[in-house]
Amino acid sequence: MRLRSLPFTLALTLLCGACAAPVASLPPLSKDSIEVERRQEQIEQIRTYYAALRRVDNVAFRIRGANAADCKDWVSPQIGLYAATQQSLPRKFRSYSSEALKVSWSRPTVISVAEDSPAAKAGIAAGDEIIALDGELIPATGTASFIGGWLKHHGLHSLSANVRHDGLDRTVTIEPVIGCAIPINYVMTDEANAFTSDARIVINSGIVALAETDAQLAVIIGHELAHSNLGHLNKRRWNTVVGWVGGTLVDAGFLSGGVSTGGAFRKAFEKAGARAYSVGFEREADYVGAYYAARAGYELTGAEEIWRKLGQSHPESLRLARTHPTTPERFVQMQAVAAEITNKKRRHLPLVPELKTPQFQDGPAPERTGDF
Repeated sequence: MRLRSLPFTLALTLLCGACAAPVASLPPLSKDSIEVERRQEQIEQIRTYYAALRRVDNVAFRIRGANAADCKDWVSPQIGLYAATQQSLPRKFRSYSSEALKVSWSRPTVISVAEDSPAAKAGIAAGDEIIALDGELIPATGTASFIGGWLKHHGLHSLSANVRHDGLDRTVTIEPVIGCAIPINYVMTDEANAFTSDARIVINSGIVALAETDAQLAVIIGHELAHSNLGHLNKRRWNTVVGWVGGTLVDAGFLSGGVSTGGAFRKAFEKAGARAYSVGFEREADYVGAYYAARAGYELTGAEEIWRKLGQSHPESLRLARTHPTTPERFVQMQAVAAEITNKKRRHLPLVPELKTPQFQDGPAPERTGDF
C-alpha cells in the first residue's frame, strides 16, 4: 500500500512546489495566546446561546400556558424552570460551562427561570442549585428530562423543592400550572426558520435574531403551535396520500393501454398533494398564532415587522408563494389580525379566532411542516 501511494505523494509534492505562496512577512503567533482566545470565544458563545435560550423559554412558557385549552389532552404541569449539570449539557458545551454558566458538575444548577412562572414566584433564580423535588434527588444526568417527567408523573399538585443559594439551603413550595406539553427547542443555526415535527417545535437562532421584540418571537412560536393544534401535519400527509393514489390510478390506466409512464403521474400527483393548501395552512397558522400571542399578553402592534425582516433575509419570499404566502401578504394580514384582536378586546369579547369549522386535533401530528 505504501509503495502504491508513493508515486501519488511524490507527484503531489512536486505540484505543490510549483504552487504560488503568500509573500507577506507575518508576525509570529503564540500558540498559548491562540488557546486563550479560543477559550474566551467559546465561553462567550455558550453565554450567547443560553441567553437566547432563556428568551425562547420565557416566551414559550407564556404561550404554552395561555393556550393550554387548545392543546386539549397534550398538556402537562409546568414550573417554568430549566436546570442542568455539566454532565447533562450537550457535549460541546461541557468543557467551559463552569466558567460560562457557573454550572456544577454534579449538582443541578438553575440556568433560566421564566418570568412570573411558579418557580419565579417561589423565589428561585438562575444560579440556584435545585437538589430535590418532594425529597427525591434530581440526577446529574438527564436533569431537564427528569424534571419534566417528574412533574408529568406527579400531576398538578404543590411540591417542595430543596434549593441551595450561596451555600445556604432552604425549602420552597412551588405551585405548578398546566400548559401545552409540546417541547419547544432552540437550536443554533443561521437559517431564519422554525418548524413543527411530530413531537416538538424547533426554533432556529437565525429567526430569533430577526425577532427584535418578544412579541415578534411570540408570533413565531404561536404560529408553530397553531400548526400542531390545527392538525396541519396530518392534513398534509392525507393530501399526499390522496395525490399518490390518484397518480397511481392514472399510471395504471396508461399501463393498461400498453404505455408505461414509469410512475411519472404518481410522483407528480404525490408532490402536488403535499403542496395542496400549503399556503392556506401557513396563513391559518399565522392567524391563529397571532391569537395565541395575544392571549399570552403580548401587544401585537409592530409584531408584523418580523415578516418584513424575513422578506429581507429571504428575498424570494417577497414575490413567490409556492408553499408559503409572500412576506408582504403576511405583513398585511398580521396588521389586520392585530386590528381584529384589538377590536375584540375593546368589546370585551373572548380572544377566539374565527374558524369556519372545529379543526383542532388531539395530540401531535406525525410529520414535519411549518418551515418559514
